[in-house]
Amino acid sequence: MAEIRKVGVAGTGSYVPEQVLTNFDLEKMVDTSDEWITTRTGIRERRIAAEDQACSDLAVEAVRRALDDAKTKPEELDLLVVGTITPDKTLPSAACYLQDKLGAKNAACFDVVAACSGFIYGMASAWKFVASGMMEKAAVVGSEVLSRITNYEDRRSCILFGDGAGAAIVAPAEKGYGEILYSYLAADGSGAEMMQTPAGGSLAPASHETVDGREHYMRIRGREVFKFAVDTMRWLVADAMEHCALKPQDVKLVVPHQVNYRILESAVKKLDIPMERVYINIDKYGNTSAASIPIALDEARKEGLVGPGDHVVLVAFGGGLTWASMVIRW
Repeated sequence: MAEIRKVGVAGTGSYVPEQVLTNFDLEKMVDTSDEWITTRTGIRERRIAAEDQACSDLAVEAVRRALDDAKTKPEELDLLVVGTITPDKTLPSAACYLQDKLGAKNAACFDVVAACSGFIYGMASAWKFVASGMMEKAAVVGSEVLSRITNYEDRRSCILFGDGAGAAIVAPAEKGYGEILYSYLAADGSGAEMMQTPAGGSLAPASHETVDGREHYMRIRGREVFKFAVDTMRWLVADAMEHCALKPQDVKLVVPHQVNYRILESAVKKLDIPMERVYINIDKYGNTSAASIPIALDEARKEGLVGPGDHVVLVAFGGGLTWASMVIRW
């Protein structure tokens, strides 16, 4: 059996489209207001992909930046994992399109469909592949074009979502790498209908009826999601600290899925971790599902908020229902 190796994050990168959709723009589209959106969600604007940009197009830009950060070439990658609910097509995987555009000719490829938890699910998978010695270097990316499955006639949900991509390079840990210490993955399929797109799969293939009924767009039960997210985030952070023997003061930064400022604020209240140590960029990008954590992690590193020896806790929760965490020590 191959020796279990220490594994870390060798580099990060992110990319968001140029087009900005502000709350004031949404005021012209649906019955809402900048004040209403900001007060209830913390979102001020979000990015929207260009018409010719698909999931893999956003992903390739994020991965290229992560590769540059890790001083790694595409052909050195053994694995590409894409966390997404908005792949280019249902067949083949977005990861295969990414491989071709990136020139990562030696990489195995697959997508992870775990909604907002997709990036951590992918990171945990890559961690174990590299730790076992089966793979040497992997790229994990969360990439979403949620604007394509957002119903801009639904004032409750259309204010929430944006497009973007974030990536990390996973490799054997060396000096300066962020070593992965712990990860937890979970799911509860009984809550599947809390967040879903009703049609488009094998159960309800596209038809005139599904298109006319706008069943290819996301539907969310907001109140139920709020409670689930608050309780889950609080438990995930506490569990991560317990397993890594960390006290609140030992956690330099919590990087949560950017779901809603009020949810994040409510969850943190009972954790003895000040909001100043919770990284939030939802005001700029909205909810980008699987892309939100890697975008936030990359921005936090660029802003100098993470340094040698710092413990960072990643937490996610989303459709499925799924939830996940990861602890990284830089």
